[in-house]
Amino acid sequence: MDSNAHNIGDRKSTINRQRAERRREMARTIKDMRGSIANLDPKRSNFEQERQHLFADTRLSAAYAVPMLALIVAAISILWVPYVMVGAWVLFAFATHFMMVAMCAAYERSSSEVRARKYWLNWFSLGDFLYGAAWSLFFLLPTQKPTNEGHLVFQFAAMLIVIAMNTMQSATLPRALLASTLPITLTVTFAFLQQASPIHYTLAAMAIGAQGFFLILGNQLIKNANTMLEYRAEKDHLIAELETANALSDESRRRAEAANMAKSRFLATMSHELRTPLNAILGFSEIMKDEVLGPIANANYKSYSADIHGSGQHLLNLINEILDLSRIEAGRHELHEEALLLGDVVEECIGMMQIRAKAKEITISEKHEGTLPKVWADERALRQVVLNLISNAVKFTPKGGDVKITVGWTSGGGQYVSVKDSGPGIPEEEIPVVMEAFGQGSLAIKSAEQGTGLGLSIVQALVAMHGGRFTLKSKLREGTDALFTLPKSRVMDYSEDQLEEAMRPKSKPEPSDEALSGSQDTKIVAGG
Repeated sequence: MDSNAHNIGDRKSTINRQRAERRREMARTIKDMRGSIANLDPKRSNFEQERQHLFADTRLSAAYAVPMLALIVAAISILWVPYVMVGAWVLFAFATHFMMVAMCAAYERSSSEVRARKYWLNWFSLGDFLYGAAWSLFFLLPTQKPTNEGHLVFQFAAMLIVIAMNTMQSATLPRALLASTLPITLTVTFAFLQQASPIHYTLAAMAIGAQGFFLILGNQLIKNANTMLEYRAEKDHLIAELETANALSDESRRRAEAANMAKSRFLATMSHELRTPLNAILGFSEIMKDEVLGPIANANYKSYSADIHGSGQHLLNLINEILDLSRIEAGRHELHEEALLLGDVVEECIGMMQIRAKAKEITISEKHEGTLPKVWADERALRQVVLNLISNAVKFTPKGGDVKITVGWTSGGGQYVSVKDSGPGIPEEEIPVVMEAFGQGSLAIKSAEQGTGLGLSIVQALVAMHGGRFTLKSKLREGTDALFTLPKSRVMDYSEDQLEEAMRPKSKPEPSDEALSGSQDTKIVAGG
């Protein structure tokens, strides 16, 4: 015993530690998510750090493409420039280019705190200025033979390509864009203006115009980058909110599962504890009410004992309903199926409800439609379903009313039971409410005795366990029709021909199983 108690205590301690750890982890997750939401501001500082990342990423992506362009330009320029000068320029251009690549790689490897420092923008601008200066030197290289129009066209085309390339690479940082393109434009313009000819003046003017165009293009690219970053920030903000909601949802679900488990344990433990004293109360109050041990001299005492017995029975019914629903929801309710006649179950339930019906002068009528074979079902479950429906009908039918019970075929080969009363009815908008656990309609509360509101929930669950369907149709001041069907697969002892003959209509067409379960205008008709 001591060993078992010790093991149980260890398991409880382990479970408590695991729960505490889950709570701490959930609290950390929620705190982190809320912190990320607070830090996400789509309007902050024009996304300077993000744009620096785009700048560095673009430079790294073009790390080998840019040197290829420099080699091609150098190879062509040998037609006019000494190859020694070209070689020296290529080395200088490669040095400045790979210096920028190394700087961008260092930036990408840095932590977020290091990236946020201000000096990165200055370094990027300086590196782009040196790279632009390298290309500026190319246009100042001395030629070994007189220049011609081909050389001018080559220089102008090279300038446009290099400025376009630098614009695309440096567009996210305006300062770096100016540092990489303006030296080239100024150098080319100065070189062209040194020659007093219309073609040189024209190319100089076009160089200045191209610089202006690429600056405008760069400005538009910056706007596009900012727009993209804003959308990305909003998306990250939404993702963070969803993660927070998901974390809260997981925690709520865990708590709900724990609460449901605690409820199940409570009901399993308390069912015996409640029923044992309640049975004693019922037994002794019945002995006193019936005066088994002798007459009670005081009539009030006899009345009190009858009240105690009635209240005890009502309480026992409530406990049984709650326990039944709890077992069904937990999946612990097992069907003990056997062959039975649905009409016999209905007749038995009618007999059990006759006393209550006569007390209110209610007439219960029964009608069987066609020849009904046995069905394969749980007798106790079907009896509980029919009793709940008849009990509700009697409960809500006014004095002198009537309850009509019909048992028959569905057009799909199944069987159905319909319980229709002449009560006050249920407003259409309240039908979903009364179908839920603990749900009660407003008119029902005013006109009838109180209950738990679990009867129809239990009916739905038990019918669904048999593969059937349950529907409730009602109109104000016209009554309520509660109907459940059992599928064809539960009908026994009939071949297809016998089923067809038994179900053949004599007067009106029969509804399908779907119509029985869903239509508000369904009519149940007799089979052959």
